[in-house]
Amino acid sequence: MLFESESVGYKPRITEEVYKDVIAFANSGGGTLYFGVDRDGNETGLSDAQNQLARLTDGIRDAILPDVTPFVECKVQENKVIKLSVGEGTDKPYYLTAKGIRPGGVFVRRGTESAQADPEQINRMIRESGGESYEEQRSLEQALTFASAKDFFGRCGVGFGEELYDAYGLSRRGAYTNLGLILSDQCPHTTKIAVFSDEELTVFRDCREFGGSVCRQFEDAVGYLTLCNRTASTIRGVIRTDRRDYPEEAIREALLNAFVHRDYGFSGSNIINVSESKMEFISLGGLPPGLSTEDVRLGISQPRNRKLTDLFRRLHLIETYGTGIRRVFKLYERCASPPEIAATRSAFKIVLPNMNAAPELTDESPGRLTDQMKTVLDYLETNGQITDEELESLLGVKKTRVFNLTKEMKERGLIESIGRGRDKRFLPCKTRFR
Repeated sequence: MLFESESVGYKPRITEEVYKDVIAFANSGGGTLYFGVDRDGNETGLSDAQNQLARLTDGIRDAILPDVTPFVECKVQENKVIKLSVGEGTDKPYYLTAKGIRPGGVFVRRGTESAQADPEQINRMIRESGGESYEEQRSLEQALTFASAKDFFGRCGVGFGEELYDAYGLSRRGAYTNLGLILSDQCPHTTKIAVFSDEELTVFRDCREFGGSVCRQFEDAVGYLTLCNRTASTIRGVIRTDRRDYPEEAIREALLNAFVHRDYGFSGSNIINVSESKMEFISLGGLPPGLSTEDVRLGISQPRNRKLTDLFRRLHLIETYGTGIRRVFKLYERCASPPEIAATRSAFKIVLPNMNAAPELTDESPGRLTDQMKTVLDYLETNGQITDEELESLLGVKKTRVFNLTKEMKERGLIESIGRGRDKRFLPCKTRFR
């Protein structure tokens, strides 16, 4: 007597359940199904086996995605038993076309049964057989629409349609990718903006959350932040000068950085905090390995979402990799409070100071950061600390200049020191970054 096992199954007849079994074998280690054999292993055969074979192979082709037929061999044996051999697939997870890539449509083999895969198993299969990056992997959600993206692309003068989905990276091998999910109306990620009445960011004045396609989120966020960007007027003699709290281009660049470089593998939102003195843009995902905040300041960029970045370039939203952050700092070169950037393992932050809350600098302004100060601060961002001797070498100056420079920087709250004598070290002031 023959017995069923994890890789062998017996079916007295062909039913719709066969597609779940084929999927389970393809998602697991492969296996064989025999039709015309009862659960006890007794051969009963099938009437009209050849026609049933044809319907079976057509059904497998139509009911399962991605195409599993290269891993399927089906034939009628002399005893009118249909033998269906399924090899382990290379494009997992395989799923029911009607159900999509979700637990109700993805199956794996558990003992002698075909069971629904859990979300963790599905994600693992996607990671193992998907593209090199998150945006290239198949989306768990396949019922996607692109009304907002199509409208946005059209207004930017760029074509958008199903015939371009593969070229843009929105779909791959007949299934939508995570990039498609990000641009779709069903995008699960959002952008949250909060306006605070205190500098500790604890008392809300207003808050908004924008969802849908990242194209729509970008437009909605720009529109709302424009309302938050007040204009201050100064009059000198007969000349009136109007100046926004924040350069519009700086807001735009900080937003684009948050959308293009965030790690969409995290389910959280982009966060933008607005107070009287600053705007903070916080996105999930720290810097790629090997990059520092100093590298970012210099314009070095390693796109996390290369295809999304390419699309934003096609839309003329960004120009060349790495220029956005440099442009932001350039816009603030006459402001006493420069922008700040900070990164942790899982987040990246850009802080734009309110230009009307900080005095404008002239070449003689005592509050202006000198080139030597900038050099020291850039070094500390990368290395964390520096000694007197290292300062002399870094700046090419003598001890007296190092003493005067560090004294001024300490008085201005730019750096602080620990230790004494040869053990003395200078560090970035802890209150410099919030």
